[in-house]
Amino acid sequence: MREPDFDLDGWCLEDGEALHREAPETFWLPDLEQREALQPGDYAKLIFRIAVDKPGEPVAVERMWVLVRGRVGDHYFGILDNDPYAIEENDEFWSGIELPFAARHVINIDPGDEATRAQAAEAPRRAWPRK
Repeated sequence: MREPDFDLDGWCLEDGEALHREAPETFWLPDLEQREALQPGDYAKLIFRIAVDKPGEPVAVERMWVLVRGRVGDHYFGILDNDPYAIEENDEFWSGIELPFAARHVINIDPGDEATRAQAAEAPRRAWPRK
């Protein structure tokens, strides 16, 4: 299984751990134990780099929430729960799509409840390839 690739997919995820190492006083992260213990129905905030059609500004950076669906190995699968501001609605990258991410990408956590656990069990708008 591959992670999102900026050149291939038009977007990718920023490494929150690397950003924290660069600015530990101003870039807070949840503890690694918390980031590695996410459960279906929890929300994880990730930082996305998105290709956009703007001369002089070809990349947008957005922080968005992802609803955790489950885990395969060291990667989580989640459903994008926000619509990116930088691009128009499309089938490839919009709320409801499934995407993989790792604990190093998580910059914030919002614990789930019964309703979000039920929502996490629903089929995504578009599934991420498992190959």
